[in-house]
Amino acid sequence: MSRISYVVREAFTNIGRNGLVVLGAVLAVFISLTLTFGTLVFGEVVRINTLQWAEDVRVIAFVRDDALTSVPDLQAEMEGWEEVESVFFVSKADALDEARVLLSNQPATLRVIEESPDIVPASLRIKPINPDDYQTIVTRLQATPGLLRVQSAGQAIDAMISLRDGLQVMFWLLALALGVAAVALIANTIHMAIYARREEIEIMRLVGASNWFIRVPFLLEGAIEGFIGAGLAVTFIVVAQQLAVDRLTDLPDWINVAVQHDYLYSQGALVLLFGVLAGLIGSGLSLTVHKYLRT
Repeated sequence: MSRISYVVREAFTNIGRNGLVVLGAVLAVFISLTLTFGTLVFGEVVRINTLQWAEDVRVIAFVRDDALTSVPDLQAEMEGWEEVESVFFVSKADALDEARVLLSNQPATLRVIEESPDIVPASLRIKPINPDDYQTIVTRLQATPGLLRVQSAGQAIDAMISLRDGLQVMFWLLALALGVAAVALIANTIHMAIYARREEIEIMRLVGASNWFIRVPFLLEGAIEGFIGAGLAVTFIVVAQQLAVDRLTDLPDWINVAVQHDYLYSQGALVLLFGVLAGLIGSGLSLTVHKYLRT
């Protein structure tokens, strides 16, 4: 028990002796893991929303006025496609009613439509069985006569996923660079602590203390620095995410910034573990190369 208390006491003593350097190391860990954890949470928010949007993907086929009589046959044909779950018809009158609702805050545009209601076409709304098949349906519809044009929100979802992937790569690279910097700063902190206690270390070795007995306080110091930086990062992201949920109440219903608490806790625990490992790696590197602790 006395050995454990000695190790802990020495670790915190070393931290107190090099306050500014320790602060720099903790700050580097904090920034690095804030980016890392933030990237994970951002990716989860995008994943939740893209799944939600994907479930609501509809392919819309606008029908020419001179082809309205063929709509029942066309609808029956589409319902037989293996990629299609359902098809329903929206008449010109129903489409006009939709436009009135959607454009209620754009009176100028709505006035143009009210003056020329024939510009609003009828349409067939197609729901895929698998949202990934929307492009197959679009391609088949583009070759179908009697249609004005075909559109789908699937392209927008694909663009969002591409943006997410690009941002994640950028954040991961930045987090990696800062993680390396954090390990280097922790290693430098331990190096300075060892140098400051070099005479004490020599005395301990003369009286028979093992290398591991001398090294463990320094390893614990690095782990503590990593844990503190990681803890601050996790706290910051969790609080920021909750503030976003509380403050962004005016967002449209189709945008969801909430993340399950289980996800935050599980990923937060991994980030804390990574912080401790970063601290141990930094300490280990310093102990390996320091001449006062070579075997």
